[in-house]
Amino acid sequence: MSIQLDTAMLMAAGLGKRMRPLTATRPKPLVKVAGQALIDHALDRIEAAGIRRTVVNVHYLADTVEAHLRARSQRTGAEYIVSDERDLLLETGGGLVKAAPLLGDRPFLCANSDNIWIDGPQNSISLLAQGWDDARMDALLLLIPHARANCHNGPGDFHMDAAGRLSRRKQSHVAPFVFTGVQILSPRLLVDPPGDVFSTNILWNRAIAEGRCYGLSHPGLWFDVGTPAAIPVTEAMIAGG
Repeated sequence: MSIQLDTAMLMAAGLGKRMRPLTATRPKPLVKVAGQALIDHALDRIEAAGIRRTVVNVHYLADTVEAHLRARSQRTGAEYIVSDERDLLLETGGGLVKAAPLLGDRPFLCANSDNIWIDGPQNSISLLAQGWDDARMDALLLLIPHARANCHNGPGDFHMDAAGRLSRRKQSHVAPFVFTGVQILSPRLLVDPPGDVFSTNILWNRAIAEGRCYGLSHPGLWFDVGTPAAIPVTEAMIAGG
C-alpha cells in the first residue's frame, strides 16, 4: 500500500521560548540555520517530495511568517495557506483540528518547523508515503534511532515492534526511537477533540490504543534545532556532510 500525498501541514505557531533570545524579535520558524530559515528547510523537503500545497499555522509574530510565505510563493510557485491562531495558541493537536477543513479528506503530511532532516538514499517523505496503509494506520511517524538524534537530550519517545506498531516509552526508561516531527496522519484522527487546546499526544495515544499508530525509521540525518546552542552544532555537521 502507498499514498500520493498532495497536502502538508507545517506547524509554525509556537512561541519559541527555548530559542530565546533569538526569538525576541522574530518567530522561531524564521531563525536561520546554515544560511536558511528553519521554515524553508522544512518546505524545501516537503516540496522535494512533490507536495505543492502546505497549510501553515501562525500565532507569534504571525505577520512576519505570512510575509515570508508570500515572498517564497512568488519564488517557488507553491501554495501556502495560513491557519490563523493569532487569537489563541492551540498547541499541536488543537492546531491540527482547527486546520482540518483546509487539509481535506485524505491523509496528509504533517511536519514541525523546528527540526532539520536530511534524506538518506531516498526521500524520507516518499518513504513514509510508500509505507502508508490506510486500512491499518491512522498515523505513521518518521522516527530516528535515539543514538542518532543530534542535539536532542530527551529520553526517547517510542518503542517499535517488528510490524512497525508503536508503544510509549516506559516511565524512568529510555526509548530507542525519537519522533522527528514528520508524520502522515489520517483525518480520522482529528475527530472528537478533548477541547480547543491540546497536544497531538492525545491523538497518538488513541491510535496506539487501537493498534493504528505506526513508525518508520529515518535513514538520514536529523537535528533537533530547539535552542540557540543547537544551531552551530547543526551547521557544523551539515557543512561536514
